[in-house]
Amino acid sequence: MKRRTLLAVPALLAPASLAAPALAQSQAEVIGRVEAYFNAMTTFKARFLQIAQGGGSAEGTAWIWRPSRMRFEYDPPEPTLLIAADNQFFHYDRELRQPTVVPLSSTPLSVLLRSPLRLSGDVTVSGVERARGLVSVTVSRTAQPAEGRITLILEEDPMVLRQWLVVDAQGRSTRVTLNQIETGGRFASLLFAFNDPRFREELEQRR
Repeated sequence: MKRRTLLAVPALLAPASLAAPALAQSQAEVIGRVEAYFNAMTTFKARFLQIAQGGGSAEGTAWIWRPSRMRFEYDPPEPTLLIAADNQFFHYDRELRQPTVVPLSSTPLSVLLRSPLRLSGDVTVSGVERARGLVSVTVSRTAQPAEGRITLILEEDPMVLRQWLVVDAQGRSTRVTLNQIETGGRFASLLFAFNDPRFREELEQRR
């Protein structure tokens, strides 16, 4: 992505007094709850604030329709549109009128769209932290750890996705914070249908 790479947030420090067996059990419990949260989710809509490593920021609206569909529409003047669907990740620059499509599996954000979500096997958990009512889980693809990682930050009770941090293959980090969260809504399928001619027509009209 030319301008932005979607997600590390400040570390959430686990109490040092926890014994190792208790800590391991706590981590397994957290991972299980995070998996259950995402696997129960169908649709998710929120406003987002994205802050890049260099301090640049952008706002917009995010739609997630599990499994496999996501849309990030940035507020003007930011020209970027990001869509995930059909196992592809579509990046469009409205200023340059230039689309880029890469496999969804090559992006850390693909973890959010798995169904069912299992944080094991071809996904490696490299960190689980819990403090101040928040939990964070850092994951990467087991076969391609160098391509980047994503840290998911959730409120613990009730569990709600509030933030994520992506670190890309070049070590650049981008943090996305979510607010005005709505779940369980209905979305128009055309929001994610970037291979549909009607979607292209709409994109042309909105330039």
